[in-house]
Amino acid sequence: MLISARKMKSISATICEIDPKFEAVVSINPLCTIGRADSEESNFQSLVSSVVSQQLSGKAASTIHGRLQELVGGEITPQKIELQSVENLRAVGLSGAKTKTILGLTDSVISGLPIEELHNFEDAEILRLLTEIWGIGEWTVHMFMIFQIGHLDIWPTGDLGVRKGWELIHNSRKELTPKELGVKGEKLRPYRSVVAWYCWRALDNR
Repeated sequence: MLISARKMKSISATICEIDPKFEAVVSINPLCTIGRADSEESNFQSLVSSVVSQQLSGKAASTIHGRLQELVGGEITPQKIELQSVENLRAVGLSGAKTKTILGLTDSVISGLPIEELHNFEDAEILRLLTEIWGIGEWTVHMFMIFQIGHLDIWPTGDLGVRKGWELIHNSRKELTPKELGVKGEKLRPYRSVVAWYCWRALDNR
């Protein structure tokens, strides 16, 4: 179910009540977009896009993604990826590691991983199922759950941008560890994805 603008305003207000330090960043930014519109990509396509873009600039990732779409004749699906050789995938600019991950994801889906039903699963189960695939780590799954599925209570403490944004918002000169940020975020359940989104915005605003 999509989150209405009214509901998101209420969530943002609740975050500011719990932690008034967020008032400034919430007031100068648009309303958080998490969970407010259906994704244009399937869950499979979203994960493939995430793998393609790891450690690349937006432009480079977009170029390789475009070549991959051309290779499979348009829409990226497990059935079309399954037909491709390692050599074909490498030829569009994918690294060996990314090729192995995309083929592993494809194999898992063809073998029965219910990729398009993951929005019905608990967070811990989604994390378990996806991190069993070689090359898909916790950060990738957290981004998938936030931006593709629209889960509101994911707390990606391993993301440097979230930690830096939190430090900025709280005028902290001390660099937080993921574990420390994990503890600090507890009070903001069940809206920590939204908190993370405003941490990223604080970094952008700077």
